Amino acid sequence: MLTQLAIRDYAIVEHLELDLTHGMTAITGETGAGKSILLGALGLCLGERADAGSVRHGSERTDLAARFDIQHLPAAREWLSSRELPCDECLLRRVVTANGRSKAWINGQPATISDLKSLGERLVQIHGQHAHQALMREETHLALLDDYAGLRDTTQQLAETYREWRSANRRLKQRKEAGSEVEAKRQLLRYQVEELDQLALAEGELQTLEDEQHTLAHADETLRETQFAADCCASDEGGALSLLNQAHAHLSALPGSDKGTLANTLAMLSDARIQVEEAAGELHRLASTTELDPERLAWVEERLADVHRIARKHHVAPEDVCALHAELSREVAELESGDNDIEALAAQVAELRERYRRDAKRLSEGRQKAAVRLGKEVQQQLSFLAMGKARFEVEVTARDTPGVEGLDQVHFLISANPGQPARPLTKVASGGELSRISLAIQVVAASHSTIPSLVFDEVDVGVSGATAEIVGQLLRKLGENGQVMTVTHLPQVAAQAHQHLHIEKRAKRDSTLTHMALLDESGRVSELARMLGGVKLSDQTLAHAREMLNASQRQPH
Repeated sequence: MLTQLAIRDYAIVEHLELDLTHGMTAITGETGAGKSILLGALGLCLGERADAGSVRHGSERTDLAARFDIQHLPAAREWLSSRELPCDECLLRRVVTANGRSKAWINGQPATISDLKSLGERLVQIHGQHAHQALMREETHLALLDDYAGLRDTTQQLAETYREWRSANRRLKQRKEAGSEVEAKRQLLRYQVEELDQLALAEGELQTLEDEQHTLAHADETLRETQFAADCCASDEGGALSLLNQAHAHLSALPGSDKGTLANTLAMLSDARIQVEEAAGELHRLASTTELDPERLAWVEERLADVHRIARKHHVAPEDVCALHAELSREVAELESGDNDIEALAAQVAELRERYRRDAKRLSEGRQKAAVRLGKEVQQQLSFLAMGKARFEVEVTARDTPGVEGLDQVHFLISANPGQPARPLTKVASGGELSRISLAIQVVAASHSTIPSLVFDEVDVGVSGATAEIVGQLLRKLGENGQVMTVTHLPQVAAQAHQHLHIEKRAKRDSTLTHMALLDESGRVSELARMLGGVKLSDQTLAHAREMLNASQRQPH
């Protein structure tokens, strides 16, 4: 349950910390005092949309925090544990800056707003003052029934199956409609691949061909020049080797040739003779292995011409022809397996359709049973709310076509007077009746909720007198099994609360601030008297308020 709410610089609240407890808490105050501020702050902590207007005038940011005791909330603990967050307690924090930017934290760790909303749905259930207006939209009836019956997860799973089914069906239709276009593309690709198959260019072959073409094209020049170079090195007369031998012989005959500079020179000449001799050998070998092969050269040049022609035709570089061949071959294979794809897709559509119909039928059976129970429980609550003669029914009928929420339509029917047939709620209920019916449905829904913290925002609009006292008793009974916070204008409802939170506006210099405080018994009597009789509190009004409070706290619930 919600144990603490801290508010700083929100709307007209400068700073406020509220400690909240088990039971029913009434929230009252004059119109415009700021009762909605408390629920607005809580809503932001639970992931509602924020804007710069949330920030108190003159402040840089709004800082809000809500602390929850989750010892008895396994769904919330599991949510936190699955995200490796501490799960001993739960602290939600929301900061909104003056420029409208928002940040959020869960147990001290940064979180997204969707995370706040997802976790918040497991912590607090809010019943708004406009719930009776929602009853005028029949699409909300199905959601209310699913929530009551605990079928929301089942409905979401069915919705996912429905979306998968429709998506697969669209793909199947597109494949079938595109058949002629696909066939034309397949024929073109087949021709292109056959042409590339005939070329049969191997990976790395292009570079090999270019190297070979260069070698063959220059074979005559290579043979002539290498032979000439070999002769320059090693011819018997005038060759470099012969001249080096003569120089070495003459220097060796000089006195002292084995010492000093001559010795070093002779060593260099010896090395030069070896190098020239080896170079001459290499040149002779190169000349002997160089062949003139005009036929091979013609074949290589023709092969290269074919590669370049294909590359130009497909607007790719010659070195990308192999990659193009592989890509086009893959596309042909995919298109030629298209018939199998269509068959597999058709089988998938059939399987999803069958799964949807099976699950939708099971969901319909659950809704039919829950509709009877919901109708009886709401009927019982209506009798408490001075509508005992009315007859309330929940009708589940088949849809004309399958939908994301299943095969059902749900209608709330009401017969306000005996002998009259039950008709759609949207056509027969008056404003006051609609408020009481809405309250009855919300009380029933809340009594089946697994979430112990319930917030009722002026759900008692449109009721008064003895009925208002019964509304208070119903809310107090809910609070005995958990935590109920209710914003109300009715003293009969506020008197039933276990604790009473009063909200008022106070002027402070040139600004207006909201003050909130839990009332003691004397404060409760004064506030109830104000709600009963207005600004001037007479002794009679105070006595009436004290009697109302004492009676509500005495009576068994």
